[in-house]
Amino acid sequence: MRRDPSTGLLLPNLSRRRFVQGLAAGGVLAGLPAWQGTAWAQPGATAFGTAPVLRGTEFDLVVDESVVNFTGRPGVATTINGMLPGPTLRWREGDTVTIRVTNRLREPTSIHWHGIILPYQMDGVPGISFGGIAPGETFTYRFKVAQSGSYWYHSHSGFQEMIGLYGGIIIDPAGADPVRADRDYTVLLSDWTDEDPMRVLSKLKVQSDYYNYHQPTVVDFFRDVSNDGLKAALDKRRMWNQMRMNPTDLADLSGATLTYLTNGLTPAGNWTGQFRPGEKVRLRFINGAGNTFFDVRIPGVKLNVVQVDGINIEPVTVDEFRFGPGETCDVVVEPRDDACTVFAQSMDRTGYARGTLSVRDGLQAPVPALEQAEWLTMGDMMGNMAGMHHGSAPGADHAGMQHGMDHGGMAMDHGQHAMHGAAPDHPLKVPGKTVRHARTEYGAGTDMRVDTPRTNLDDPGIGLRNNGRRVLTLADMHTLGGPPDPRGPGREIELHLTGNMERYTWSFDGVEFGQSTPVHFRHGERLRVILHNDTMMTHPMHMHGMWSDLEAPDGTFLARRHTIPVQPAQRISFLVTADAPGRWAWHCHLMLHMDAGMFREVVVS
Repeated sequence: MRRDPSTGLLLPNLSRRRFVQGLAAGGVLAGLPAWQGTAWAQPGATAFGTAPVLRGTEFDLVVDESVVNFTGRPGVATTINGMLPGPTLRWREGDTVTIRVTNRLREPTSIHWHGIILPYQMDGVPGISFGGIAPGETFTYRFKVAQSGSYWYHSHSGFQEMIGLYGGIIIDPAGADPVRADRDYTVLLSDWTDEDPMRVLSKLKVQSDYYNYHQPTVVDFFRDVSNDGLKAALDKRRMWNQMRMNPTDLADLSGATLTYLTNGLTPAGNWTGQFRPGEKVRLRFINGAGNTFFDVRIPGVKLNVVQVDGINIEPVTVDEFRFGPGETCDVVVEPRDDACTVFAQSMDRTGYARGTLSVRDGLQAPVPALEQAEWLTMGDMMGNMAGMHHGSAPGADHAGMQHGMDHGGMAMDHGQHAMHGAAPDHPLKVPGKTVRHARTEYGAGTDMRVDTPRTNLDDPGIGLRNNGRRVLTLADMHTLGGPPDPRGPGREIELHLTGNMERYTWSFDGVEFGQSTPVHFRHGERLRVILHNDTMMTHPMHMHGMWSDLEAPDGTFLARRHTIPVQPAQRISFLVTADAPGRWAWHCHLMLHMDAGMFREVVVS
C-alpha cells in the first residue's frame, strides 16, 4: 500500500509496468445497468478488436456508462454504443448526414465534430453552440458534409472526452482519392487514467508537478558536472531555482497515472493491422488523448505523410512525427518485414502506446525502449532566435523573459491588445514582430512573459532535436493547391497563451475564460491571428468552425490546419477567413488546460 499525499488515503500498489503496459485483455467489459435499467454491449465492444465502421448517411449513437479495466483496477468509462473508442463513422463528401445522439447518462452530454465545417448550431459545444443533450433526451445533428479526410468526434461536456467519449471519422472524397493504398486503418491514440479527472485537477491545483516523476536529481547534477564542469552545473541549478521553474515540466500528467491506448487497446493488448507483402498501408493517426503529445514512428519503416488535419499535403517522407490532442496525421507505409511495431511514446517519455502491422495474427516485432526525457532549454523558456540553426534548440539570454515588468502601461482590458482593430505598425504582408503584452498579463494568473519569441517552424521540439531521425515539422507541411482564399489580411490580432504553473491556471492574455470577453471577427473578412506562447508548455490550439491557414514568418502560406501546436516561447501566425457566422469555441486541446481557463469564444457577425 502507499499513501496519497494529497488526501492521506492508502492506495493499492499498482506497478509502473502495469500502468505502462496495461492488461493484455484490458478494455470495455460491459454496459452498466445504470439508471434506466438496461445492460448491453454491442458486438466489438470488447478490447479484442478495432471499433466497427458505420457507413451511410443516418446514424444512431447512444452515450452511456460502461465498466472498463485497463490496469487491473476496474473503472467506469463514458462510451458510445458501449465502445471505447466509439464506432468510426464513414461519410462521403457532398452527402447530408443525420446523427441521432441519445443520452443515457445521469448528466448532460454532447458531441463535437472536430474539424468539421458546419453550421454553428451543429458544432456541439454546450453554452456556445447549443444547450447540450439532457439525460434521457435525443439530439439530432444534421449537416452537409463539405470536405473529405480523416477527422474525429468527442464530447465537449465536462471530462467525458477524457474518460472515453470519442471516435474516428473518415470522409471519402466525392471524386477519386489522390492517396492510393491497399489497406486503410484508423489508428486512434488516447490516454486513460483510473482516477477521477476532477480529482486529478484538484491535485494539480495543489501541486502542479504532482505527476512529474522526472524531477532533477543528484545524479543529474553530477552528470552535468562531468559534462560541463562544476561552475556550469551550479549556475544551471541556480538559474532554474531563481526562476522557480522546472526544466522537466513537459506534461501535466504522466505514466504515473496514464495508460496509453491504441484503438482502445493497451500496449500489452497490442492492436494489430494485417497486410500482405508488397502492399501500401494507409494509417490515419488521430490523437484523441486528453493530455498527451505522442511521438510516432515505425522502426525500420519510412512514413510518407500525405495528409494533416484532414487536408492533403505535398507528400513528405519522415521517420517520425509529433502530434498533440486534436491533431490528425495520415501516412502511407510499405512494410518490408513480416511484422513491425507502431510505436508512440509520450513527449515526457513516461509511457507509450503501441500496435503491430503484420502479415498474420500473433506476430510481433521488438518494442523500442523509452528514450530519456530531455530538459527544457533556456531557449524553450525565453525564445530569441539569435544563433539559431535548422532544427536546433533556440539560444536565449536572460533579457528574453520578464517577470512583473509593465512595458509602457498599455491600457487594455480582458486581453484585447492595442492592435485589435487599429492600424498595424508594419505592412500586413508579413506577420507583426513587435511583442505586445496585454495589461491583463501582469497579474497573479501569469508567472512568465516572453519578450523575444522564436518564430521558426522547423524545430521538431524538445526530445526530438538531433535524434538521428528525420522528424516532421510545421515547416514541412505544404497544402496542395495553396490557400483557397487568395486575399491578404485586412487586419491583425495578437493573443498570448498564458498561465501560472504554481496556481495551475491557464488563459489567453492572463484572463481565464470565465472573466473573458469574446473575440470578434467580421463576417467575410480575411484577418491574421498571431498566437504568442508565454508559457513553457506546448499548446495544441483548436479554433472551431474555420480553417487556420498557417503561414511562415515571411507571410508565405504553408498549410491549412484546424489544430496548431504552439511550442514554448514560440510566436505563430495564421490567416482566417471569417466565413462562418455564429458563436465558436477556441481553446487549448489539452483538456486540463481548457478546463482551467485557456478557452475563448469567437463571435463572427
